[in-house]
Amino acid sequence: MTENGSENGKDSELDVAIGIDLGTTYSAVASIDEAGRPYCIPNLDGDLLTPTAILVDEQSIVVGREAVIAAATDPDAYAECFKRDVGSPVYRRGLRGVQVPPQILNAFVLEQLRADAERRLGTVRRAVITVPAFFDEARRKATQDAGRMAGLEVLDIINEPTAAALAYGCQHGMLDASKDSAEQQPTRILVYDLGGGTFDVTILEISGNTFRAIATDGDVQLGGKDFDERIVQHLAERFIEQHGIDPRTDPSDAAQLWMDAQRIKHTLTQRTKTSAVVYHAGVRANIEITRDQFEQLTRDLLERTETTTSLVVHEAGLTWNDVDRVLLVGGSSRMPGVTKMLQQVTGRDLDCSLSPDEAIAHGAALHAEMLTRGSASLLPSIELINVNSHSLGIRGIDPTGRRVNAIMIPKNTPLPCKQVRSFNTAQHDQRSVKVVVLEGESHRPEDCIMLGDCVIRDLPAGLPKGTKIEVTYRYSADGRVNVAARIPETRQSVHADIRRSGDVELENVD
Repeated sequence: MTENGSENGKDSELDVAIGIDLGTTYSAVASIDEAGRPYCIPNLDGDLLTPTAILVDEQSIVVGREAVIAAATDPDAYAECFKRDVGSPVYRRGLRGVQVPPQILNAFVLEQLRADAERRLGTVRRAVITVPAFFDEARRKATQDAGRMAGLEVLDIINEPTAAALAYGCQHGMLDASKDSAEQQPTRILVYDLGGGTFDVTILEISGNTFRAIATDGDVQLGGKDFDERIVQHLAERFIEQHGIDPRTDPSDAAQLWMDAQRIKHTLTQRTKTSAVVYHAGVRANIEITRDQFEQLTRDLLERTETTTSLVVHEAGLTWNDVDRVLLVGGSSRMPGVTKMLQQVTGRDLDCSLSPDEAIAHGAALHAEMLTRGSASLLPSIELINVNSHSLGIRGIDPTGRRVNAIMIPKNTPLPCKQVRSFNTAQHDQRSVKVVVLEGESHRPEDCIMLGDCVIRDLPAGLPKGTKIEVTYRYSADGRVNVAARIPETRQSVHADIRRSGDVELENVD
């Protein structure tokens, strides 16, 4: 033990940094051992995965397994899958009648993970947290905010597929500092990441010590939970056929259905059929479901992942022959339907060498080690180059007077980057300019996400209509956005934080 209580032999608290996979259904925290290898840290229950679930008890906040156990008996106090609501003002339903922002719920989970890490490592203040590659800017900011609420200095927000690629590189000897990286052949990998609540596909090229994302896409409302829902619907419909009543109408019975559905999904990964006993209103039914039935019930969900996967290969300008490895991560990638579909689409064997549950946390821990230890680390210096998952633009007015989304940084642009574009004032003697920041692919502002705005005030009096304004858009490596504007004629400039609007439209500036 060191003086600060650490068991890993590090010299000071400042050297301790962790990697956190903040998942929709399960989360994990990882560190690096003395040999430079990542490992996940068990929680109080001895499990490497902690359910991303919260129970608002009368006396305390309960996180993890005990919260899940209480879901059926106290559903009004139970919260899960709040990662899907990150970026929204509040969680989709109240907890004991109180509306709570999802980042606060995430903060409770992060605080628990940090406490689990501190039992092994001593004081922990710094962390790298992973997010889905397809998370937009608002969700990334909310994740950073949750980390700060949990008492962590968030060193970086790293995309989950990129973290998995780091773990892959470590496991296959690509991060061995004793090897000459120049002798390693470039490898292109496609990461198929189907988690509990989100889905990502990213193509990366590993060349020496450079991990470069080429293209990414995904769906933040698609994951294992949606497959569970189809089982819940199946169980409920069979129960209605037998007894004429719907078990979903009772909150406790509905919560039990969801737990049964997750168990059934896991069982059907190993077996071709299973069953559940459904209780409701004093009656019971034993309902069987086969793997074939399950795959038929969820066929459209799997096809959505297939479409996205093929689209990413196309957007990268590649064919399947250009992809060296197809890497599966995320707990839901274990489903036999996933591997069968990908083998048909790719025409090759799949790489399942990583733990689908632990790989992302391992990659985050590797990144945290590189950021904090520098030359003292056993790992080599790594360059990570990500791409933006959404096009970024500003709201402007075209010659016909219609509002348009003027895209400044297209999707899949390497980060960090900046872009400068000139616009003109709309009227004579305009004293202020509002730059409305949009995220999305459409040229129609109403079809995009409004991130917020920044305002340039107190412009010089008498500026003629059509005065040029240069807007500089900076997109940082962690996916955060900064906007600045400059008026060349007056040499006036402003660097403004984006005022985020949430779901409320901001008023126009007079």
